[in-house]
Amino acid sequence: MRNPVSQIADFDGAWSLEAVETDRILDFRAWGPKLRYCTPTTVIGSFFEAVRDQLTPFTLYGSGDFHHLTALWLRPISRPFILVSFDNHPDWDTRPPRWSCGTWISRALESSLVTGVSIWGCANFELNPPHRWFANHRALRSGRLQVWPWIERFGASARRRWPGITAENWKEKFAAFALKLGGSDVYVTIDMDCLKPETAVTDWEQGLFTPEDLVWALIRLRESATIVGGDICGAHSPADYARWTQRFIARIDHPKKQVPDLAEARALNLRAVKAIWPALTGK
Repeated sequence: MRNPVSQIADFDGAWSLEAVETDRILDFRAWGPKLRYCTPTTVIGSFFEAVRDQLTPFTLYGSGDFHHLTALWLRPISRPFILVSFDNHPDWDTRPPRWSCGTWISRALESSLVTGVSIWGCANFELNPPHRWFANHRALRSGRLQVWPWIERFGASARRRWPGITAENWKEKFAAFALKLGGSDVYVTIDMDCLKPETAVTDWEQGLFTPEDLVWALIRLRESATIVGGDICGAHSPADYARWTQRFIARIDHPKKQVPDLAEARALNLRAVKAIWPALTGK
């Protein structure tokens, strides 16, 4: 039997278990409330030790509240690679908690095998002051971390700081980026909050990509690089937390959004992921 390449990791019931063609489904529902939004380092360590032998190169998992788990999905990669992220948020915060969905880029950058991180499609307030003061400035200064935001969502100071992208030029800029990869190994993470609200339902503010945009970008990456792994997260799921501190901080941080119809949200997200998943996994 061949080694499994892809899996659904079920933390929160965000996906129907037949959502995509995959090699297996892992039931992590008991871990979900402990890991959602933020979690202590000790819990992250225990989770990774429990699952490290089960990980596959490609993973579909739950809400964007779990995006910090991507820093774990990267660990089995044994040679240098570039991390490409499609996300409405930069997830670069350097403040506590150490393990949370808003700080995980810095956890990924702790690995010397991550030679660079390129984030595409940010469209929220974190690139404006004062929020950007808490970014990973060391990685930004060195060029190891690059951000390509939608400039129409930002003020003048953010536009001066980052070159950004527009609806008219983003494909040209992404194609140039992909071409420079020159056959490098790449890991791709996709948070569905980078998608327009009419194409996906998430737990966070949303960006300006469409599923078709991401398919186009993934095709460009495959033409110029080797995608050695990837994941998709970001679908809506009802929040469930194990600790009151976790619940309190998450409630403050999340945007105030109307509670969606769960069946409608799942149907919309399913349409999006069925388009993106084959382009990500190459299957």
